[in-house]
Amino acid sequence: MPTMPRVRKWWANSKLTIWLISAVTFWLLFKMLLSNSTPPSTGSSISYEVRRTRLYDKLSRDLNENGAAFLKYGETSQSLSLSDLFTVKDGIVTPVLKAANPPVRANVLYMSPQYSAPIAEAVKSILMPYFDKAIWFQNSSLYHFSMFHASHHISGVPATEAEIEAEVNAVKAVAEGLCPLTISLDRVVLTSTGVLLGCWQVSSGVDPVVLRNRLRTALPHAPEKQLYDAAILHTTFARLLGHPTKLPKENRISGLQFFHDLVTKLNSQLHGMQAIVSELWYVEEYDVLALALNGRMKARKFKFGCSKA
Repeated sequence: MPTMPRVRKWWANSKLTIWLISAVTFWLLFKMLLSNSTPPSTGSSISYEVRRTRLYDKLSRDLNENGAAFLKYGETSQSLSLSDLFTVKDGIVTPVLKAANPPVRANVLYMSPQYSAPIAEAVKSILMPYFDKAIWFQNSSLYHFSMFHASHHISGVPATEAEIEAEVNAVKAVAEGLCPLTISLDRVVLTSTGVLLGCWQVSSGVDPVVLRNRLRTALPHAPEKQLYDAAILHTTFARLLGHPTKLPKENRISGLQFFHDLVTKLNSQLHGMQAIVSELWYVEEYDVLALALNGRMKARKFKFGCSKA
């Protein structure tokens, strides 16, 4: 039978062991709960990237599923028809500039010509031989990514000069909290409405979903329904307005395959191209789609407030 000092020593060691086991168990449970309740910082980025990929997959299927509606001079982007946007007479394409009342107030990320010019050159070199004048090329000095509208042509929100200045200051404050985005071109897509889009992914920097949320907070009177999916990061390169004026000599090419081949050529040149975006613009468009059609507008340009080390 153990003596009293040995019993006390055994009991003390047992209590220490029980305490250590309890402490370790509590620490492991705490870590598990923490990991479940607070996902890693990259978790949201990954989900946003997947969301964009699915969205781009859907856009890629649009031409096959709905056909080339632009060949019938049908609807194009933002619920507008091609006849609302362009006239084609004697092979000359002229944009139809209609006053926006009230003016559209758009917030866009701006792409520098350092990156847009090579894209525009590639797009023109591939499409011009086949479309000649039945095409509208986006002005490469105005390549942009539409982020958020304080007012748009579907749901206009009138504002006084003082209210507009307050919006400008709010957007400027958002820009001051941003660091440059590094983005890469995921793919080029041709939609059934004839819009040639560059669809991008974010390599580093604030995600478009997060930026749009910040802009919504900064612009509380903006339309609830915005024009685009919150995850999308896209820019328009060109708009096809009708049938190609010249077809390749290969007789095997017919129907939609011709357009798919053009998109494949574009992707072979442009896929993976990187760009750095470091400006947020607040644009008053006095004409509908002024940014796309070289219309009347007033742009307030804000450099991002932080720089990457």
